[in-house]
Amino acid sequence: MAKKIGLLILIVIISTILASIYGIFHNQISYSISNEYFTKFKLEQFGFVAYPDTVIMTIGVVGFLSTWWFGLLIGLVNGLVGMIQPTPKIMWKSAFGATIRTLLIAIGLGIVGILVGKFIISNLNTNWNLPADLTDRKSFLTAGTMHNFSYLGGIVGLIYGIIHQLKIKKASAQQCIILITLINPCK
Repeated sequence: MAKKIGLLILIVIISTILASIYGIFHNQISYSISNEYFTKFKLEQFGFVAYPDTVIMTIGVVGFLSTWWFGLLIGLVNGLVGMIQPTPKIMWKSAFGATIRTLLIAIGLGIVGILVGKFIISNLNTNWNLPADLTDRKSFLTAGTMHNFSYLGGIVGLIYGIIHQLKIKKASAQQCIILITLINPCK
């Protein structure tokens, strides 16, 4: 049990680090899509001011602050679900695999968000509460859609990761039953 608790802690740490790194890079990409998304929305939301010589670093800090907690949550859930596995080795494979799958799904849906934002959302003629002085509304909406889809990807990935771990548990239990049957067949 002590090994499993250690693995739980490790999964939480790794997941938090991966989510933080993802947030930093994600914000660099979305800043390249729409700097106004940050200068007229995100930085204000976080109470930051970006000076020209520190804007990239500031955007990275906002990315870290936006995602570390989500990684913590994902790691905690994946780690706790992983504890149902019969051995620490299977727990590691199960929980770490679920964490990586969650990250990949978040990345994938973030990319889908760029496409949906660029080709669908930004072309809608709606009266959303956007900053009044936007110079590039379409790019602003594309970056915002990317952000929303990335969070959606984290949620979808977490659900998929849980299902994946439950399948590993079921397969492991079935292998045990087969081994027991082979060693001591019922008559």
